[in-house]
This record gives sequence, structure tokens and C-alpha cells, in this order.
Amino acid sequence: MKSFDVAIAGGGLIGSSIALELASAGLRVGLFDRQEPGQEASWASAGILSPAPESPAMIVLVPLGKASMALYPDFVAMVEGLSGQKVGYRAKGTLEVLTSQHARAELSTIIALHHGLGLRAEPLSAVDARELEPALREDVEAAVLRPAEAAIDNRLLTQAILASARRSGVEVFAGAGVDSLWREGHICKGLVAGGDRISAKHTVIAAGSFSAQIQGAESYAPVRPAKGQMISLLCPTVKIERVLWGDEIYLVPRNGERVLAGATVEYVGFDKTLTAGGLRKLLSAAIDLVPALERAMVEETWAGLRPDSPDHLPILGPADLDGLVIATGHFRSGVLLTPITAKLVREWITLGNTSMDWERFSPMRFARVDKQNRATAK
Repeated sequence: MKSFDVAIAGGGLIGSSIALELASAGLRVGLFDRQEPGQEASWASAGILSPAPESPAMIVLVPLGKASMALYPDFVAMVEGLSGQKVGYRAKGTLEVLTSQHARAELSTIIALHHGLGLRAEPLSAVDARELEPALREDVEAAVLRPAEAAIDNRLLTQAILASARRSGVEVFAGAGVDSLWREGHICKGLVAGGDRISAKHTVIAAGSFSAQIQGAESYAPVRPAKGQMISLLCPTVKIERVLWGDEIYLVPRNGERVLAGATVEYVGFDKTLTAGGLRKLLSAAIDLVPALERAMVEETWAGLRPDSPDHLPILGPADLDGLVIATGHFRSGVLLTPITAKLVREWITLGNTSMDWERFSPMRFARVDKQNRATAK
């Protein structure tokens, strides 16, 4: 029987970064993935690093996002140093583009909200916006510059974290999907993977959209997949320096001539089918924001599955089974929240407390409801 201090289900950015943190703290860590690690949401993301809330419901997530942004420079340096691989960290900010006739009112509201949350945001006129990003459409009304934001090549980052984890002593088991928790009474004794019991003092569920398919974890991690279709465009004549955020699109510059356009949000189960409607929506919005992209070559198209929780917030923290920790449900913020998630889980497992209050994201907010529903059904 394999035995570890910590057994982790899921080898994407979240699971592998937790593994790296714990191994660096001297623990024996086993990382289990149903396929080659890092091939799901971590591979499919656009790599935007922005703590700005996309909706009022996301405001509660801002402190966690800010804390993770503050960790990113040192996190990147550590991973690049350990792995010897570059991860494409690009700290050039985000430009949120406003095009409606109510742009002035929108601008004031956005700036006030960001400043109230302690986020850097600068109002720009249309002229100033197009001076920063000349490729923008000509009828821009105004823009918001968020200079402290960044982007990263999530595929390179995932590869580098996994390489760093292995070099730090993490044992990685590809093609070893976790079937269930190994539970005895109120104690989680480890995992069952491929029919084999894996003994561990601490067990972490970080399997993204697949977390709810692990028997025994579903009540703590009731996540569902949110499909996102993406397009990679090549256009040598277009130069974009910053992440561009429009009403229906975001564009992420990558490696000079490459621009990523994303992303749809679709609840269609585990279906990754690319659709004509989804790709048309992305291409239309991308060309509308940056007209010169009409001449771009479509380099690659793909779809990924984000892990979304019922309230769209992450599921982080210990469960009421001794030894069980949940780290999933990051939805559209998985890449952003990677460093802080790894830090908090490492603190909890090694110290028994955390440097930030993560109670709002506790898995028990769902487990209690699930138990009440089952009791009522009886």
C-alpha cells in the first residue's frame, strides 16, 4: 500500500502547486490524476491575472485575489528557478474598453468601485486609450487602465510547476484517477485510486470539474463544468501590449504575434465540442474590438471545463472529516488564485491555521445543506 503525508486528487495548477508547497515544507506528497496532469482547465485557460470583480457577487473574492496577485512575482521566480523553465509572466496591465453611449457614467462607477476595493484603476479618454493601444476600434468612448494586473502563459506555468514539484520530491501518478475517499468513521484515511487504497494523513481534493465525481467528496465539492471556447489568432500586423477587456470579449497578447480570444461560458456537462455559434461569437467580438484582427490567421481553437460551484465562489478549506481538505471550484479565477490557494492549504496542513480568513469559502457551506436535504428526504 502506498503511503504519504498528503495525497492530492488532481494534477492541474491548483493540485500541483499545493503539492509543490507541501513538498517544499518537507512532506511526502503523492499527486494523482486521471490522465496526464495539467491537461484540463489549467491547459485551456487564457492566463489572465486580475482580481477585479466581474459581477457584484464576486466582490467577496477580491481580498483573496489581491493577496494572490501580491504573491505572484515571488511565486513565478520560485517556479522558474526550480524548473529552469520560463512561464511567460507579463505584468503590463489590463485595459477595459468602454464603447456605449453611457461610457462616462460607467467610467465613474467602475473607478469608484475599484478604488473602494483598494484596486488600482485609472480613467482614460478615448484618445489616451488609443494612444496606449493603437489597434483599438476608432469609436472607443473611454477606458479604464488597471496597471497592476498581469497575464501568464498558463500552459508553460503548469508544466513548470509540475517539473518543480517532481524535483522537490512529489510522486506524480498519471492515469491514476481517484475513485473515492477512503473513509473510516469521521476520519479520512486517504484515497482509493484504480481500486488501490492510498494511505495519507491528509487528503486534498483538487480535481477541478471532476471533484464531484469522487465518491465521498460530492457533498463538499458540488462543482459542475462550465465550458469555455477559445481561439488563438496570429496577426503580425497587430501589436497589443495589454490584456484588452471588452463587453463580450477579452484579448490576451501572447508571444508577439499571438492573441488569445475568449471565452464563452456554457453549461453543457463535460462536452468540449467546439461550436460554430461559439466561435462566431468570439471572432465577431474580437474583430469588433480590434478591427485589424479580421486579417488574422486562426491558429488554434479549443474548449476547456472550468470548475464552477453553486455560488460561483471557490471551495477552500477543511471538511468535517478529519484529514480532508477541499480546494476546487475556482471557476474563472483558477490561474489567479493558484499561489494563495497553495499557501493557505500548506498553512492549514502544516500549522493548523491560515494567514487569511477563508471561512467564507468553506466546503461546509454546501455539505450542511446536502445533509439537511437528505434528512428531509427521509
